[in-house]
Amino acid sequence: MRIRTYAALAATVAAAATTALAFPPTAAAATPPSPSTSDFNGDGYADLAVGVPDGAVAGKARAGYVNILWGGRRGVGAHGGIRVTQATAEVPGTPETGDRFGAAVTLEDLNGDGIAELLVGAPGEDITGRGTDAGLVTVVGGAEDGPGPGANVTTGPAASAAYGLSVAAADLTGDGSRDIVVGGKDKVVLRTADGLAATVVTAAMGGRAPVLTTGDFTGDGAADLAVGYWTNDPFTQSHVRIWAWEAVDEALGNVWNTDNAGISALVTGDFDGDGHDDLVLGECREIADENIDDPCGPEEYAKGGGLHIHYGTGSDGSFGFRKQTLNQDTAGVPGVAESGDRFGAALAVADLNGDGRDDLVVGAPGEAIGTRAAAGAATLVFGTKDGLVDASGQGHAVAYNQGTPRVPGAAEAGDAFGAAVATGDYDHDGTRDLAVGSPGENARSGGVWAFPRSGADGSYALTPARLGLPAPTSALAYGGTVSSR
Repeated sequence: MRIRTYAALAATVAAAATTALAFPPTAAAATPPSPSTSDFNGDGYADLAVGVPDGAVAGKARAGYVNILWGGRRGVGAHGGIRVTQATAEVPGTPETGDRFGAAVTLEDLNGDGIAELLVGAPGEDITGRGTDAGLVTVVGGAEDGPGPGANVTTGPAASAAYGLSVAAADLTGDGSRDIVVGGKDKVVLRTADGLAATVVTAAMGGRAPVLTTGDFTGDGAADLAVGYWTNDPFTQSHVRIWAWEAVDEALGNVWNTDNAGISALVTGDFDGDGHDDLVLGECREIADENIDDPCGPEEYAKGGGLHIHYGTGSDGSFGFRKQTLNQDTAGVPGVAESGDRFGAALAVADLNGDGRDDLVVGAPGEAIGTRAAAGAATLVFGTKDGLVDASGQGHAVAYNQGTPRVPGAAEAGDAFGAAVATGDYDHDGTRDLAVGSPGENARSGGVWAFPRSGADGSYALTPARLGLPAPTSALAYGGTVSSR
């Protein structure tokens, strides 16, 4: 039933170039979609999607692809994987120079059947009648024997709209099905599971991709949408805002704002274990109106990249009034805060130590290791009953880089280790594993480092050459975009 539905939809898209996606119908008593699965081939193991937008396909430079690495008993990458491109039979479209298919990737179980779908952004896609770089987001169905049929979710309305710079999915309308959020250069749009299209944000973002995450920030049991974005009119400003579904209006309504907070990443987790979702602003820095509202916390914590955490809904129904800020100068956090570290440029969340509280994985791709500039690092900050900073003002953290004992490779200038991070139980042993992207590795050929049980013991590198990917010595920047849950 599921495969036939997707196949029929893919045929419709190819024939009519529709911009809406209708997911398979969900019965009233159906189980809600899993919040955690990234199992694309239905074997019970979490998989890892690596976007390679700079990869060549069929001789077309930067046409882009997604490399899905299978999880399995021996860990991610040890059981092979597949490449998904616009030349893949199940995927609509044709690879063309500059499409950048894979610029944004997300593995999500959209219809609750236990198998993840792959959402892929191609912001460089040219759309007939709309122009160059209008952009596109495609969904590819998961299947036990490889990719299932795919379909286009939405296309950019005009040239340079660059739809697909970012993408997210969650049940925002509360109907039990996952909705899709798409970010372009100057817009964020919503596609609900029943095909409703709505604009969330329209603003001159100066070419920057809006940053997306979802979580229940209002405490009503339904997912909300958090967006970080920049505006350039009449001058540079920055915003982090939350939208919640308003059933009466059948639209997302803006319910919470913090302005002048320039961020590179957003992520949701329950770091104090109180059952409420918290929001982390990564690499937070104040952009305008200095010292008026302190949108990123104390100014000294912005050095090198700060993490600013707004904690979840309290007994008074308020979100975000309890706040914490930390950086590499916080006691208990390894390293020293230095300009250009980019601490918080990439974020991921999971309960890594099994204590019932979420922990935070923090990428710092600009971190210098010794004299090697931008070699990069990844730091695990563990949640406590007080949050990511305990009652004494300390963090509890461990950091990894390519100079850490038992971590393979060597820290080299420009590796950008930590540019992307993800977690998943890839070997299904009940403990979360860690994946860290290093797109600058080997003259920007790139790589992904796997950390079983989120520790250095047994860690290993997955490079294009090791994985048998085409042109492993070219500047693929492999590991710049990763996704799993």
